[in-house]
Amino acid sequence: MAGNSDPLTPRAKLAVTAGKAVAAASRAAGRGSGSVIGGRVALKLDPDLLARLAQNLDVVLVSATNGKTTTTRLIAEALRAAGPVVSNALGANMPAGITSALAGGSDARYGVIEVDEKYLAGVARDTDPKCIALLNLSRDQLDRAAETRMLAENWREGLAGSKAVIVANCDDPLVVWAASSSPNVIWVAAGQMWKDDAWSCPSCGGVMQRPGDDWFCGECGFRRPTASWALSGDHVLDPHGSAWPIHLQLPGRANKANAASSAAVAAVFGVPPQVALERMYQVQAVAGRYDVVQFQGRDLRLLLAKNPAGWLETFSLIDPPPTPVILSVNARSADGTDTSWLWDVDYARLTGHPICVIGDRKLDLAVRLEVANQQFQVCDDLDQAVQLCPPGRIEVIANYTAFQDLRRRVGN
Repeated sequence: MAGNSDPLTPRAKLAVTAGKAVAAASRAAGRGSGSVIGGRVALKLDPDLLARLAQNLDVVLVSATNGKTTTTRLIAEALRAAGPVVSNALGANMPAGITSALAGGSDARYGVIEVDEKYLAGVARDTDPKCIALLNLSRDQLDRAAETRMLAENWREGLAGSKAVIVANCDDPLVVWAASSSPNVIWVAAGQMWKDDAWSCPSCGGVMQRPGDDWFCGECGFRRPTASWALSGDHVLDPHGSAWPIHLQLPGRANKANAASSAAVAAVFGVPPQVALERMYQVQAVAGRYDVVQFQGRDLRLLLAKNPAGWLETFSLIDPPPTPVILSVNARSADGTDTSWLWDVDYARLTGHPICVIGDRKLDLAVRLEVANQQFQVCDDLDQAVQLCPPGRIEVIANYTAFQDLRRRVGN
């Protein structure tokens, strides 16, 4: 355990101290948490720092296109039943942000780390994780992220022969293909609403057959493995067939799926499902997601949706019509600058909701809504959009940087 011995060399200690100082200066200047710039400085001074910080921790890595920040929070909460946890809870999920997070956890026993999909193999090499949770893979940030099968191939090659226990969603063919190179996999039936990135077999390119909840390739025989954990309605089924109730303050089916995967991870570390799931109830909001804030006499619920799979899950959460919906889309570098993914989202699901559109790329979104025969108004900003809505609940759905803009405006 980290408290028993000091693994850090003098150089590593200097790197940690310098990183924290730079992060503090960045915060004081009002430029955010400072975790990324602090981590970059620390890694410049000691390129092996991430490996040194991780060597006395039992590490869990969490990677996916959607749900990794929330799942990281749920796992961290569950593992606190067994000892102190350090985690990159705010979602800085590339090596610099991860290094910053671990540098702040000198007495921790567990490291619960969210990892950007493209960096998973490298971070796994550095941190020697005991467990890796793989939730889903779908199209995202089309201008910078590799096509989904290439990402799956990176995972598959990077995790081949890994000593880690892989906890993987058996309902996503891309995840199954990626995880199948590992000798020790625990399969979770967590479901998959979005299927449009997995119609062809990742193994041979053949057409995937999808009878009911099952899937298989009719050409090469690649097929859905048998799950040992499963989401079943409001319960998690464990490998012994016992059903454990899920009580979350977070809404929606997707978060129940995240809880099922999190319970499977917690069990790897000896935390029983009942204890793990009870602790997950503590999580109310994740970096502002799902928060309800008062703004100009209305109750705004803030929902993050970054890609077609995320929008599909989010539409299933919102209150029924005529609840107003404000949609905000940016296309800055952190979002991906290509907005063609908007055409993959089924906006017909918003029929009957009054819709206001804001954000840097509101006109792109307006064209998409026009084609979907939706009634909407284009607004200059959040304040104008809110004024057009009656008092009461408003659902606000935004992609990544648009979501951060909204949080700043409402003081969240």
